[in-house]
Amino acid sequence: MTMTNEEIIAKLEERIAAGHEIRQAQAFRALDTETEDRSGEMVVEGYATTFNDPYLLYEEDFLGTHYEMWEQVDSRAFDDADMQDAILQYDHAGRVYARTRNDSLKLTPDNHGLFTRADLSGAADGAGLYNDIKNGLIDRMSWRFTVAEQKKEVTEDTANKTCKIMRTITKVKKVFDVSAVSIPANDATEISARSYFDGAIKEAEAERLAHAQMIAARRKLALRIRTGGYKTDEKH
Repeated sequence: MTMTNEEIIAKLEERIAAGHEIRQAQAFRALDTETEDRSGEMVVEGYATTFNDPYLLYEEDFLGTHYEMWEQVDSRAFDDADMQDAILQYDHAGRVYARTRNDSLKLTPDNHGLFTRADLSGAADGAGLYNDIKNGLIDRMSWRFTVAEQKKEVTEDTANKTCKIMRTITKVKKVFDVSAVSIPANDATEISARSYFDGAIKEAEAERLAHAQMIAARRKLALRIRTGGYKTDEKH
C-alpha cells in the first residue's frame, strides 16, 4: 500500500516536533555602550523569532509529489511559555554567557517578535563574544524550544503534484536557550525531516517489492494450476 498524504504529513510532523526544536533567528547586534556612557556593559540584542512571518522549514520530493513544510509563530505563542531560566550560549553548547534567572538575559515578546537582550559583561570571556558580534564575525543566532500547541493548514495541488503544509506554533511550552551561532541552520529539524523521508522511501520501496512478489507468486500459482502442476498437499 502507498502511504496517503495524510500519513506522510503526520509522520513528518511527528519527526519535526519530537523533542527540542532549533530555529534560526534574526541577526544579533552589539550595542555601542561607550557612546551611551555605559562602558561597563557589553550588550547584544536581536529577535529570537518574529511573529506571523512564514518561513520555509523543509522541502522534499517524495513519491512524485513536492512537499513543502512552512512554519510561523503566532503573536500569542509566548503568553504562557516558561522562560524563567533560559540561557545564552554559543552554538547551543558550552559556556553560559547570560541567563534570565539573574536578569543578564531578557526575553520580551513585543509587536514584532521575541526581543532578546543580553549583557555579556558578567561572563568570564564575555568580552570575546561581544567583540566578535560587534566586529561582525558572529552576527546570527538561533533558539531552542519545545511546543505546547500548534495548528496546521494543508494545501494540495494534485494537478501540479505539490503539497504545502503551514504549521503555526500557537503556544511555546519552554524556551531553553538562545545562542550566538557561527553557521545558522535548522540542523535538528533538517536531520529529523530527512531521516523521516529516507525511512519512508525505504518503507514504500519495501511495500512495492512485497506487493510485486505477491503478484508474481499468484501468477506462478495460477500457471501451475492451469498446467496441472499443482498438488493439493503442497503448502502455500
